[in-house]
Order: sequence, then C-alpha cells, then structure tokens
Amino acid sequence: MAVLVGIVAWATADLLLPERSSLRRFDPEEVARLENSMWRAYYERREFALFRDMTTLLRREYHMPPRATVTAFHAARAAFVFKRGRERQDYELALPALRRYYRQLLRISDTPFDVEQVSRLELEWWIVHRERQQHDPGDLPRTLAELQAAIYRLDVARFTEHAQLRAEAMTIRDDQAAAGGVTESDWSRIQELLRDSFITLHAAVNS
Repeated sequence: MAVLVGIVAWATADLLLPERSSLRRFDPEEVARLENSMWRAYYERREFALFRDMTTLLRREYHMPPRATVTAFHAARAAFVFKRGRERQDYELALPALRRYYRQLLRISDTPFDVEQVSRLELEWWIVHRERQQHDPGDLPRTLAELQAAIYRLDVARFTEHAQLRAEAMTIRDDQAAAGGVTESDWSRIQELLRDSFITLHAAVNS
C-alpha cells in the first residue's frame, strides 16, 4: 500500500511539471550520483528507492515529465524481473518492460533510435555483467558502448572511454561484494568513476 501511495504522489507531481526534451542535456555529476544510488537500491532489493531515483533522473536530467513516473516504473520492473532470473530464458522476461521504457524515451529523444535494438542491447549488457565469469573482460565495456551508440546513433568508438569507466565501477562493486562487502569508501570510488564516465558520455554526444 505504501508503495502504491508513493507512486500516485510522484505521478501527480509529474502532471504539474512542464515537458521538455533531449537525452543529450544532462548534468554528469547528478546522473552519476543517482546511478550510484540506484545501484545500491538494486543490490539491497529496495524496489521503491530504485523507482524513486529513476523518476528523479528522468525528470531532472532527461526532462521527461509528465511521463517520468510511468517510464521509471517500467525500468524498475525490468531490473527486478531480471534480478530474479537464473538463465537467459528468465532474463528475457525483462524485455517487455525494457521495450516500454525505451518506447517512452524515444518520445523525447531528439535522435530516433530502434526500440527493439536498444532494448536487446540493454538486456545484453545486463546478461554479460551477470555472467561475467563466462565472458572475456572486454565484453562488458563493448556491450555498454554498443548500447550508447545505438541510442545516440553515433559511432561506437565515441563511447569507449565512457564504457570502460562504467565497467570499472561495476567491477569494483562486484569484487568488493564477493570479498565480503562494499564499503562507503568503495561506493565513493564507484561514484567518482561513474562521474568521469558520464562526463565523457556528455562530451561524446555534444561534440
């Protein structure tokens, strides 16, 4: 019930805000802070916190009202459907929510993209990350770069640094979790890497 009340409150706020557009205009520091917070919510199984942060990200940084709440709901749903999976067949159950998420992003994007392609690329890096022991070290940054290249319709080479930094942040989280726990110092370092990653992404899509 509390989650439902929260969603209704955020949806009401969306309807009162003006709609703007463009996926290229964002503050890299704020995106990094929110992504760091969403990672923590995901691994701690706090579904509403992830939904809340995603809504904030879409509103403030990707200028999405009044559809931010619904779009964030699809993103959070995809993440936790995927989280419960154990093999590719399970993971692909997240695709319908990913398609709905990217369909909404397409409506505000100043560059058209293929929703099906982007949804599958998003899912692919999730799978590569989950099954990282079965992949070469370069597979995760490659899939991350391919996703951004498809969203912004730019050459994949532009996103190499962004992807490498983001993958490094994920690796720190994973290694520290496996070693016994992710400390506040680790999360600070992860956020620094995410900040640098989104700074390079911002430069790549606005140059």
